Amino acid sequence: MAFWIRYTIFSPTGRPADAIGELWFVLFDGETGQHVVAKQERPIAECDFHQRAFSVRIGDATLGPGALTGAVDDVRWQLTFASDRPPLYLLPPRLYRGGFPKAKSLVGSPLARYDGELVVGERRVSVDGWVGSQNHNWGSRHTDRYAFGQVAGFDDAPDSFLEVATASNRIGPVNPPMVTLLVLRHRGQEHSLVSVWQGIRATGRFRYFAWDFASQSPSTRVRGRIEAPPEAFVGLAYPNPPGGVKHCLNTKIARCEVEVTDRATGAQETLLAENRALFEILTDDRDHGIPIQA
Repeated sequence: MAFWIRYTIFSPTGRPADAIGELWFVLFDGETGQHVVAKQERPIAECDFHQRAFSVRIGDATLGPGALTGAVDDVRWQLTFASDRPPLYLLPPRLYRGGFPKAKSLVGSPLARYDGELVVGERRVSVDGWVGSQNHNWGSRHTDRYAFGQVAGFDDAPDSFLEVATASNRIGPVNPPMVTLLVLRHRGQEHSLVSVWQGIRATGRFRYFAWDFASQSPSTRVRGRIEAPPEAFVGLAYPNPPGGVKHCLNTKIARCEVEVTDRATGAQETLLAENRALFEILTDDRDHGIPIQA
């Protein structure tokens, strides 16, 4: 079982007065296959997104350092979280400044431990030391097409963390090749494979619903696969600020296997996460077969 909660602002390009706050909630149940999806939209006048502090309010729902509370219909949550790990960056530092790329992402709290309670109708779910992350994504438009993955602790390496994306953005009428960016923290080292050159040379191929990726530095090669059956996913409609709607196919109970190779010695290690990996695809395709639930 896993949960995903998202606090966001949606502002249509050129129409800031029409901006809204959005609350998203998904509870993934891998045993029953019955996932709970809820969404709420509030006028921007009922929201507060602080410009200098980590402080968000959408209606009565709040998110701040170490805590989040909220409710959508018959779903409620009251949670605390804590992490002693430094933020993780999936882009080169210089790309966090300026207008390129149009969408940016970082992990503010890797390997965060969550405590509290989720209430779904009459069902209460106790959250006791669940490990995940607190991420932040922002930008003026969605990436055109991507696969995004994360593992917050592998089965036999609970202190290791993986963040990976394979993405492509159109430039006018041109569809450039996919770029794969990857960061793996393992055994006290950070393998940050996020330079533009590494991203271009890396490989990443995804389909419904499996993704193979590989990248390397002079010292280390990382190769992996993330996959999940269709019933593990929920479908979400993401409006794009410039116009149109993307489909987000999202699961938090995927399988991930990663092979780490020391290029100097040839030594290999395999990391495995069964039913606890994030796997998300963003697409314009409408033939993916996943029902859109919010």
